[in-house]
Amino acid sequence: MSSCVKPLKEHETEPLVLLHGFDSSCLEWRYSYPLLEDAGINAWAVDILGWGFSDLEMLPSCNVAAKREHLFQFWSSYIGRPMVLVGPSLGAAVAIDFLTNHPEAVSKLIMIDASVYAEGTGNLAKLPRILAYAGVSFLKSIPLRVYVNSLTFNKVSFQTSLDYMNVGRLHCLLPWWEDATVDFMLSGGYDVKNYIQEIKQKTLILWGQDDQIVSNELALRLHREVPNSTLVQIPGCGHLPHVEKPEVAVEHIIKFLREECHAL
Repeated sequence: MSSCVKPLKEHETEPLVLLHGFDSSCLEWRYSYPLLEDAGINAWAVDILGWGFSDLEMLPSCNVAAKREHLFQFWSSYIGRPMVLVGPSLGAAVAIDFLTNHPEAVSKLIMIDASVYAEGTGNLAKLPRILAYAGVSFLKSIPLRVYVNSLTFNKVSFQTSLDYMNVGRLHCLLPWWEDATVDFMLSGGYDVKNYIQEIKQKTLILWGQDDQIVSNELALRLHREVPNSTLVQIPGCGHLPHVEKPEVAVEHIIKFLREECHAL
């Protein structure tokens, strides 16, 4: 059921596994991935179970435990050694949940504009299933996606925002997308805030200074609570630096991998 982008040529460097945000896909890394590959980074971009372009025709469970097991099986099958795990937005919660349960699989952690303080899907988990399907159907609508993009990115042109929207909703057109998303929503989602201070891995926190989705104040809180962390804030950037400012985001990722990154 996995879909991912794997290195054209594997290198001796630590494997870098790139997750994505809520209801997104590995295409979130379309601008940054080639830069990482050009730098000789052994990078994998993987779709989280239930999102992206995985074959879900058999409609598996897509709750937190299933997503964790899917990522573990991916790691066991293709990586097999400690990896640097990268989680943007809700992907940071996916990463924290994974490393809490499989610390042996993660050598370092990178979180980008991390959405890690929410208490799961909240009241959405209590919706009757018919209303959950109605809400999820609205989630892929073009007007909503355009509006979300206006909050996600900092001063991009309408044409660029339209391009981001078209790419960002491609996976929503798959026939099993609604079932998988409803299953995740009703399962309760991620609640990892109590695990944050237990993170032992060396951690890079990247944050767009103009993030309108997740407050910049939470970047400072996360930096305080993660013991061995470095915080880098990117000026003039919104919620997804690896999409909006890929050269800058990749530069900091590479510095971190080479242990040359200093707090800014």
